[in-house]
Amino acid sequence: MEKCDILIIGAGVVGLSIAERLSKKSNLETILVEQHDGFGRETSSRNSEVVHAGFYYATGSLKAILCLKGNRMLYELFQRNGIPYNRCGKIVVGITEQEISKVHGLYRQGLDNGVEGLTLIDGKRIQELEPAVCGKIGLLSPSTGIFDTHHYMAWLAQQSLENGVAIAYRCRVQGIVATLPGYQIDIIDADGVPMQLRAEVVINAAGLGADQVAAMVGIDPDQAGYRQYPCKGEYFSVSPRHRGRLSRLVYPAPTLLSLGIHAVIGMDGSLRLGPNAFYVDTIDYAVDPTHGDEFFESAQKYFPFISSDDLAPDMAGIRPKLQPPGSNGFYDFQIREESKRGLAGFFNLIGIESPGLTSSPAIAEYVEGLLLGSGSGP
Repeated sequence: MEKCDILIIGAGVVGLSIAERLSKKSNLETILVEQHDGFGRETSSRNSEVVHAGFYYATGSLKAILCLKGNRMLYELFQRNGIPYNRCGKIVVGITEQEISKVHGLYRQGLDNGVEGLTLIDGKRIQELEPAVCGKIGLLSPSTGIFDTHHYMAWLAQQSLENGVAIAYRCRVQGIVATLPGYQIDIIDADGVPMQLRAEVVINAAGLGADQVAAMVGIDPDQAGYRQYPCKGEYFSVSPRHRGRLSRLVYPAPTLLSLGIHAVIGMDGSLRLGPNAFYVDTIDYAVDPTHGDEFFESAQKYFPFISSDDLAPDMAGIRPKLQPPGSNGFYDFQIREESKRGLAGFFNLIGIESPGLTSSPAIAEYVEGLLLGSGSGP
């Protein structure tokens, strides 16, 4: 039976960040397993590629703390390592009284969270900054930006490999048995052959499948509050004739389920709208072309230059939400070392949706702290 010190499940941006972080600070033998044929095939690569500032999330929550820290860590990392990014800034706009109230609320929450540089601006200033955008009030966030997520994940993977991490793609975890100390993990390898691996520490960063991995080791996802509900978000591309029309990201006031259908700027200046948000029972990345009317109606009041003929189906992503359908509550990241459940050395990262991408380096640092402080490491 093959053995390692640390097994990380999931080569999305969070799993890769943890692998890179742990591998540069220790000589522990680490294996990263991923069920797909490459890194970042799910949520990590199907999103708006935004570096969030941290004003959407409840003060004191992991989402707020890790997003704010991750924002700073990412920009420093990009500059040191030549990863393409654009600190373009963002405006959250409001038109109706309800939207205006929400924008004021985001401003207050951002200040409470310690987000720097936030400014409330009026409609005239919005027009000066973004002549193609309509709004009565705006929240200007200069620390929001965009970046090349594939380049970032490729850098994390390469650094991990250079630091001695073994990355095994097309390997699916089938079961986990706590042997204490350590864990026995049943895996189907890339050739379809069953194999067993023993690890002292297991880090569950399986994204959409994280609640299922937690269940493998005997944790009831419903009792633990770990049940994830896949929530789909679609994007529609905007005609190339509008390339360069916006210089900043432009968002509406958020809804209870998402940040709203917003204008997404690509690193090449291209423009997309998205995502919408609706719960699904199966993982399906097809975009329903009939949803174009919803996108057009939502965007037209903020972006009057867009016509319905400008929109075309682009891509979709799935978010692992802890918020169940019909709930209006705030659901934070769940990042736990499970000694209290009798599972020393087992780490769960559950419900890592937005701002998981922005938070990824800070999440890795947080997990490192839990590992070093748990007394359960090898």
